[in-house]
Amino acid sequence: MSDLPDVLRLTDMGEGRFEVTQPTEQAEGRDVVFSGQYMAQMLMAAEAREERQKSPRSIHTLFSRVGSYTKPIELQVEVLHTGRTWGSDTITAYQDGRLLCRSLVLMTSDDPDLMRHQPNMPADLPGPDELEPQPSNLAFPKADWRPVPGDRIVDGVPVLYAWHRFGQAVGTPAANQAVLSWSTCGNIIGLAMSKHRDKVNISQAHRTLNTGVIGHTIHFVEAFDVSQWLLLAHWADKAAGGRVLGRGEVFTPDGELVAEFSQDAMAKTSDREVDWQHAM
Repeated sequence: MSDLPDVLRLTDMGEGRFEVTQPTEQAEGRDVVFSGQYMAQMLMAAEAREERQKSPRSIHTLFSRVGSYTKPIELQVEVLHTGRTWGSDTITAYQDGRLLCRSLVLMTSDDPDLMRHQPNMPADLPGPDELEPQPSNLAFPKADWRPVPGDRIVDGVPVLYAWHRFGQAVGTPAANQAVLSWSTCGNIIGLAMSKHRDKVNISQAHRTLNTGVIGHTIHFVEAFDVSQWLLLAHWADKAAGGRVLGRGEVFTPDGELVAEFSQDAMAKTSDREVDWQHAM
């Protein structure tokens, strides 16, 4: 596909095995593969193995060990089920023969509405044209990321709103989902810390703080186009016991809910410089 970004291109090695394309820049300025990259590339692998034109409905990923940008990463797709309407795959990422993370991807075809409702889009927010771009290494590479400024606390919970748009159409449903999912993973830990700036700061992550995404789930509920604006709403619902539990919703500008996500993450003190090659 000529319109596909390089980082979403996979090399088919046969028998359900794919080698990923590593990005040219490290997302977090350290040699640790970003969680959103795994999810995006696993969605592309699921689509590549699908034979009945179904698209991903959800992806649930558990992260077990960090990966390096300096070595090849291989994805192994195991097809669990493929039926007329539903399908499911297990996708595992390996590097040097070691398991890095594993996803369960649910695939589906579309059915007509039996009923329809959804939550309202957050109100009284500035549109993307009213905001300045703020490049983020935690968004999909070269995506236009425009966060709504100011600290927001809703019912005691810190909330982040940001507009997101990629600069080109990417074609398939899975490619759109991959671009979006990359940009849902990186903000919840820092958002939780924003309520406690007198005690902690995200700038100390991987220095005096031990942080990382442990599990991330995304449900895709409508088709969408990442070359058009999308509003990502994040809530850092709970911080306790060295963990952060967060969630989010994704809306089109006209208020259509297209995706929901949730995340379980680690955020705790460290009395030493963390060796991230062996920390998880």
